[in-house]
Amino acid sequence: MSERLGLIAGNGSFPLLLLEAALAQGAEVVVAAIKEETFPEIERRGAVAVHWLSLGELSKLIETFKREGVTRAVMAGQVKHKQIFSSIKPDWRLAKLLLSLGTRNTDSLIGAVAKVLEGEGIHLISSTSYLEPLLAKAGVLTRRAPSEAERRNIEYGRAVARHLAQYDIGQTVVIAESACVAVEAMEGTDATIQRAGEIMRSLEGDAALSRALTVVKVAKPNQDMRFDVPVVGVATVEAMRRVGATCLALDAGKCLLLDGEKITAAADAAGITIVAE
Repeated sequence: MSERLGLIAGNGSFPLLLLEAALAQGAEVVVAAIKEETFPEIERRGAVAVHWLSLGELSKLIETFKREGVTRAVMAGQVKHKQIFSSIKPDWRLAKLLLSLGTRNTDSLIGAVAKVLEGEGIHLISSTSYLEPLLAKAGVLTRRAPSEAERRNIEYGRAVARHLAQYDIGQTVVIAESACVAVEAMEGTDATIQRAGEIMRSLEGDAALSRALTVVKVAKPNQDMRFDVPVVGVATVEAMRRVGATCLALDAGKCLLLDGEKITAAADAAGITIVAE
């Protein structure tokens, strides 16, 4: 049996895109799909096998990959933070791992899983493997460049976001008039943007704050490109449009634009500027 790539698939379009790109580059792919997260359509995308596992079935994951001859694996797609820490029903191997953790954040948990996989001869590779062209390139990615006010928001937002990211709290902040309106925690980027819009609507009569919001999404200080890489898609731009956000700032080379040029087209149509630095 030739060497096969294992794909640990979470939710969203990220796993589908990675599968498609890996197949196009000649890889044989075995998918470990998470029952609570993965889109069912992954069954129809050309993998040599798709195995459905529940969150917490670490032993079954290892046994499946070993049986299929997998020695390299990649994680793609989000697993909702609240799923990781509430819905999870750990098997004995994962329960033992959880007890050994000093802090129970996403990085520590998935990093520990990666170590267990490595110990079993399954090497976890970068989640951007096969998708390098979709990483945000440095510069202004849309027709419109940020205004001076948006630039000030970006500068302040980056300082706040980088401070939070080092604690693995979240990677996105929403800023207005150099004030922090919302911080991402377990709910995810799009829900954070929605919450920022609700807060701004509640301040409708307050002249001290503008309704124009800037969204800043950063990588962690020592971002492990094997998992939890920042991603944005057309849905993010749509969430921004709905709340009147006008600017999106990203980390160049460390954020995946999952919908490619469709993202910039949607942003241009909404008058939103996207910049990567």
